[in-house]
Amino acid sequence: MSQTVDRALSILPLLAEGPANLEQVATRLGVHKSTALRLLRTLHEHGMVYRQQDQRYRLGARLFALAQEAVENLDVREIAHPHLVTLNERCGHTVHLAVYEENEVLYIDKVESRYPVRMYSRIGKPVAITVAAVAKLLLADLPEPERRALAERLTYPAYTARSTPNAAAFLKELATVREQGWATDFGGHEESINCVGAPIRGTDGRVVAACSVSAPNVVVRAEELLSLLPLVRRTADEISREYSGGGPASASVSHASQNPSQVTAETPEKRAEETSS
Repeated sequence: MSQTVDRALSILPLLAEGPANLEQVATRLGVHKSTALRLLRTLHEHGMVYRQQDQRYRLGARLFALAQEAVENLDVREIAHPHLVTLNERCGHTVHLAVYEENEVLYIDKVESRYPVRMYSRIGKPVAITVAAVAKLLLADLPEPERRALAERLTYPAYTARSTPNAAAFLKELATVREQGWATDFGGHEESINCVGAPIRGTDGRVVAACSVSAPNVVVRAEELLSLLPLVRRTADEISREYSGGGPASASVSHASQNPSQVTAETPEKRAEETSS
């Protein structure tokens, strides 16, 4: 990298710390003020920095616009896929990736189970939004007014005895998911299918996608599937870090209950008792 480009780029992390004047920039770069001024003027012409009325410089709006455009053009599926394959290789079960678009939660990637019993889910197909683990993760991250309005608009099909029965129950479950940072679907859509999932977050900490592991009862019991939760969460965190540019995965919710033994209240039998009561 040329010395001029290197110096110019070194100005940006300095201004990320806060506005700085010409002397501060020159001192940080170890150059004469005239050199620093020339670099700042070039960055200013391209909208990367902005000179305030007090003659200090700060990051420019163009830089934020470019960052936002870059984030919007990131393909979370392309980034996530190798991690999903690794997760599938380690657990053997079906792995899904889903996003929330146009009031629907859609599968955008799937890695098939190694077992002969397969799931009927398809890439591009909407999920059962009121019961699926990935849907709960994506909707739980919505702002509270939007979350509540959506819950009131939805219908609540009784797929099984464990399906979410109404908006009040759905909002309560979303609040739990938002707090704990993971979700389950133990027979809510199909009696024999269980699922555990975790959120994938962007640079601002918001949930951009969700990944999950699903398996039928004939292959693995719900309690055994739940033991994979730490692995699923680590996978989601790895995808989050890569999607966010390599930094630590942000989280706006607490990562409570790392130990699967602490969540036995969410087993199918318990859910059935709560629904019938």
